[in-house]
Amino acid sequence: MPFLEILWAVLGLGFLIIVHEFGHFIFAKRLGVGVLKFSVGFGPRLLGRTVNGTEYAISAVPLGGYVKMIGEDPDATAEDVDPRVSFAHQRLWKRAAIVVAGPAFNLLAAFVIFAAVFAVYGARMPSEAAKVGGVMEGMPAAKAGLQVGDVVTALDSQPVRTWEELSAAIRASKGRDVELAVQRSGSTLTLRVTPESKPDKNFFGEVVGEAFVIGIERGFDQEAVGVIQAVGMAFTQTLWWIETLLLSVVKMLQGKISAQEIGGPILIAQAAGQQARMGLEYFLHFMAVISINLGILNLLPIPILDGGHLVFCVIEAALRRPLEMRHREIAQQIGLVILIGLMAFAFYNDIARVVRGWG
Repeated sequence: MPFLEILWAVLGLGFLIIVHEFGHFIFAKRLGVGVLKFSVGFGPRLLGRTVNGTEYAISAVPLGGYVKMIGEDPDATAEDVDPRVSFAHQRLWKRAAIVVAGPAFNLLAAFVIFAAVFAVYGARMPSEAAKVGGVMEGMPAAKAGLQVGDVVTALDSQPVRTWEELSAAIRASKGRDVELAVQRSGSTLTLRVTPESKPDKNFFGEVVGEAFVIGIERGFDQEAVGVIQAVGMAFTQTLWWIETLLLSVVKMLQGKISAQEIGGPILIAQAAGQQARMGLEYFLHFMAVISINLGILNLLPIPILDGGHLVFCVIEAALRRPLEMRHREIAQQIGLVILIGLMAFAFYNDIARVVRGWG
């Protein structure tokens, strides 16, 4: 894997994890909980300074960061720590707010990134014309010589005015050779291409049938937008991705989406590097989506994740007393096993994808 891909992934993910931890940190501070340490990175401290009882540090391993609060141990007593600044001794709503703040800051970061991208670069709207926005390697379009930016104006001498008309005509070809009239840099070219039959998948990767395709992606047109419009579009985009990712989790639990779609650090690094090569706009958009992923996945009701801590808060509210430490420890251990298993499975999927790519 190229070094730059790893670097982009480390910088991007590291920043988003720091944003997550900063959410916990700032809410803890605002709600009167003592914070012992806020570290950017893990491992041995490289630089650091203590201000008002909180150590701010830069550590050796630049893979995110962490916040250590006073009294995170639920069994801490007044003899161990000052209950006025102890996390464990705060009212339930305060602890819940601190827990939620991490994922919430990830969602907020995604919204801000989307808004900035729209305001600076404009909105990428699907082109009405049959404009090629991407050419898949090894597919018929690439073999025939189609390029990004080409506009198909006719298929077998029949005019093509929109992307929908082109898609319908290719699907209706049933695999026979077709002749495309293509506009490229002011010139008209004629290319012959043979569509291939491939599984037809929806946005979630579910197979919904078979379709004849040539391996091109729809093009986009860039439209300038004002700041207010950019903010509105960012809000809509953030909500859409939240809904989509939640639905993806549900479909995966239902078995409608293969577990092989789960990706780990290698896939993220490859995707980050690919988006970075396409330009800052694409990389920032990718980081916004990953930030939403971090926020949503951290809210899953798995002990050790923020969502698991929220479950403990709900149980405590129902019982009107904290869950016994022994039960919390068992749940945390189960959650750790689940999390390690998921990480191992995601890493296995990454390796399998790399191996398939070599084949």
